[in-house]
Amino acid sequence: MADTLRAPVREPASGAAPPRRAWTVVLAGLGALLCSLDVVVVSTALPALRADFGASLSDLEWTINAYNLVFACLTLTGAALGDRFGRRRMYVVGLAVFTAASAMAALAGSPGQLIAARVVQGAGAAVLLPLTLTLISDAFPAEKRGVAIGLWGGVTGLGVAAGPVLGGAVTEGLSWQWIFWLNVPTGLAMLPAAARRLRESHGPRPQLDVVGLLLAAIGLTGLSWAPVRAPEAGWGSAEALGALAVGVVFVAAFLGWEHTRARYPMLPLTHFRRRGFSTANGAAFLTFMSLLGSLFMISQLFQLGLGNSPLAAGVRILVWTGMPLLVAPLAGALADRFGNRPFMLAGLVLQAVGIGLLAWQVEPGVSYGSLVLPLVVAGVGISMVFPAVANAVTSSVPPEEAGVAAGVNNALRELGGVFGVAVAAAVFTRYGGYGSARSVVDGCGPALWVSAGAAAAGAVVAAFAPSRAGD
Repeated sequence: MADTLRAPVREPASGAAPPRRAWTVVLAGLGALLCSLDVVVVSTALPALRADFGASLSDLEWTINAYNLVFACLTLTGAALGDRFGRRRMYVVGLAVFTAASAMAALAGSPGQLIAARVVQGAGAAVLLPLTLTLISDAFPAEKRGVAIGLWGGVTGLGVAAGPVLGGAVTEGLSWQWIFWLNVPTGLAMLPAAARRLRESHGPRPQLDVVGLLLAAIGLTGLSWAPVRAPEAGWGSAEALGALAVGVVFVAAFLGWEHTRARYPMLPLTHFRRRGFSTANGAAFLTFMSLLGSLFMISQLFQLGLGNSPLAAGVRILVWTGMPLLVAPLAGALADRFGNRPFMLAGLVLQAVGIGLLAWQVEPGVSYGSLVLPLVVAGVGISMVFPAVANAVTSSVPPEEAGVAAGVNNALRELGGVFGVAVAAAVFTRYGGYGSARSVVDGCGPALWVSAGAAAAGAVVAAFAPSRAGD
């Protein structure tokens, strides 16, 4: 019985396989859609939240970062719980928590209540999102996985694409609360389908590494807390430096525990000896640092700096964020044939060039026509990176380790997003502010240059990726 639980359950070769795989792609894609949507959907509602609650810049940051921080800190835990107690079971639990937290966010009456709801929502997403990739990896053989992950990346891209538009339309046509209410019927419809249609599987570890979970959670919280609080408290403050120190100490303790003491380590450190695993995760961190930092700025640039309504801003951003829906499935399929490195490298170069061109064009009264090409270039870039990174991570480890690989990848992605928003906000306040439309524009330009630099650094990392999976 124990051996049955330790081994991932494989689908028998039968006529029932394609429908089960189709359900896996659909439900995993919808789970990824909800999680990715709620990373960005709040961005176009930030001015409305500021007006409704009288929220400060710090409050606005926390509406995004509370979700991202908890997501980053607990995603390894979510992957480990899925391996131990069943991936389908924990997918359903994560979806239920996420749906309930969405209702809490919609009912929030103050910035503090909204931020608390976003914390719970992030905890649900930390269980939900890594299992979407694990479920796909378990259902598809390696030679067909790129196409499935490309579809997953396209749906994830739909979340990124729809977020600004949906947030703008709902904020302008109804109220900001409805950006959260919309999650509730979707989640309720998915729960029974997931419980009935997904195949159950387990990872190879019969016990949870509780000490490892605690050390990782505390360490990642410290590393995330420092950049989130630094723009307000100061990068040289005792709070920021203390949080960084705590994060470094506990991450080091986690690595030491995993290497020498853990009987069933939640993160085998030998994975990082694989170039495919380490370079893909480094590229993921820098991709999301660039993506979320620039999105945080661009959504406010269009509204507060250039005078667009929330809906108009979301539609204008669509030429950037809509690209993954069109390009990611094709990039995932081609990555199966030509390898992941070309798509990671080229995608990050295009993201850096696009955001850099955008930063160069930003000035008071700039026309939208001048910004379209940079946004399209950046959008094609992230479309190529999404499926290539996910495919590289899962294909660089044995199939039974897919849950751990997905957990690490998601943790670093969300941690990169936390750093991206925090660093962009710090640069924005250094060179501009909310005092006038001109000061918003003055702050957004330098912040976007920093986001472009993060993508360029990611391209350097991607250049060292192996040419073939498994290296």
